[in-house]
Formats: sequence, C-alpha cells, structure tokens
Amino acid sequence: MSEKLQKVLARAGVGSRREMEKYIESNRVSVDGKVAKLGDRVEENAVIRVDGHIVKIEQKEDRICRVIMYHKPEGELCTRKDPEGRRTVFDRLPRLDGDRWIAIGRLDINTSGLLLFTNDGELANRLMHPKYEVEREYSARVFGEVTNETLSNLTKGVELEDGPAKFLKIKPMGGEGINKWFNVTLTEGRNREVRRLWQSQDVEVSRLIRIRYGKLELNKRLPQGGWEELKLEDVNYLRKSVKLRNETETKLSVMPEKRKDKRAKINQIRKAVKKHNQRVQKPKKR
Repeated sequence: MSEKLQKVLARAGVGSRREMEKYIESNRVSVDGKVAKLGDRVEENAVIRVDGHIVKIEQKEDRICRVIMYHKPEGELCTRKDPEGRRTVFDRLPRLDGDRWIAIGRLDINTSGLLLFTNDGELANRLMHPKYEVEREYSARVFGEVTNETLSNLTKGVELEDGPAKFLKIKPMGGEGINKWFNVTLTEGRNREVRRLWQSQDVEVSRLIRIRYGKLELNKRLPQGGWEELKLEDVNYLRKSVKLRNETETKLSVMPEKRKDKRAKINQIRKAVKKHNQRVQKPKKR
C-alpha cells in the first residue's frame, strides 16, 4: 500500500512531516531517481534519497517509539546546526544508533523549560498539529499594567498578524508592582505566540518557561540542560492523545524505581550537565 512521501520520511526519522514538505518543495528529495514533488505517494520498495543519500525505509512496527523530556535553558536554539556556532538543544541529547531525535515543537532562544523529543516522526507531527489541541502551559513574568479587561481580552481572543489567538486559561501567580507572574495555557504552538498575545495588550514578557505539555509536567528536579527518557505509560499517553496505537516495548527497565535510585539518576544528570558546560565554555586553542 502506498503512503504519502513526507509521512514515510517522517517515520524514518529524517524530520517532522512539516520539515519534509519543505525538503520536497526545495527539490532535495528523489524517488527512484526522479525529483519528488509534494503530493507524491511511494510504495514500500521505493528507493528514496534526501540530498543524494539513501533513506532507510521503516515499516510502522519496526521502531520502538521513544520520547525524552529536556529542560531547555535560555540561550539555546531549537535547530540541529547553527551557522553562527551558537548552542542548540540537540548538542546535549543522547546519540541514537541509526536514528535521530525530532523536536516536538520549538521554544524560542529566550524561552526555557519543557521540550519533548521523539524518534517517531508521525508522533511528532500529530502532537504539533493544532487539530489535536494538546495543551501547553507556560509560566510568564510580565511587565506592564494588567487589568481585568486585559485578561478578558486574552481569553476571549485577539487578532494577531497570522490570525486570531487566545489563552485557554490564565492563572495569576503573584509578583510585585508591575512585574507579575501568570500561568497561561493554550492549545497550539505558533511562533512566539505567548509573547505576541501579551504584546497585543501593551504588556511585555520578561521571562517565559514552559512547565507542561499535555498532562506531562516539567520535572522540577531535572536541571537545565538535563534530559530523561519517558516511561512507557507516558509515551502511550502521548500516543493515545493523538490517536496512535500503543507502544508495547521500551528501552527502560520496567521495574519500579526506588527513591535512592531516583536520587542517583538526578545526580548523574547534574554531573553530565556540569561536564558538558565545562567543555563548551573551555576556550579553544589557537
């Protein structure tokens, strides 16, 4: 049975389906020696190349779906490589043998917090698609006058340059003077949407942290720059939320973790983060 080319490439871990559509439009993909075009469908025996390199095609059941939670610090870019040599979120991730991590959405360079990665392109694509309405919650420190009218406007909806937008929920979290904290929830992830919503009311966001994705909350003990792999039950929560069948295998131990083992794991993560920071901050020899 044939499938859409971008779907096959996403499942193979080349990138998200949206990224693959851009690859195809840029003539970077060929099928059986011919340059592919958007809308092409391929059979399972097709020879697919991206930038001249053959892509190993996997069937749906070939891969164990894995997801990791990463605590992104400010100052890191959500891109694989930066031409200016700046730090990226992929620098610290574990290597995958014959596979690659795909970011589930993005956080801008000045935003920190919870970022999910998976090796399953179809899962990544569905979680990012607005039709599934997966909630994202952010902790935002804002600067400016916030009135009841401001909050009402933001929950009823405002018109941004790329269409209407609104917060599903806004919860005041305290603060002093005109610097206040709010937890805000929305069900899509357009570029800098949280910041632009506040800016529409003449309020600036001075700090932004993503603290929840769906029902998955940022592990408060996970240090910035650290990552941990999600348990099978959490992976299947994500899959179920976007109407994908359950995964039955995991790379993690299925035995319950003891408290001392959890502490040891967090300490190990902290040491790895510290070691990485020392390595990237070390001046290069000329």
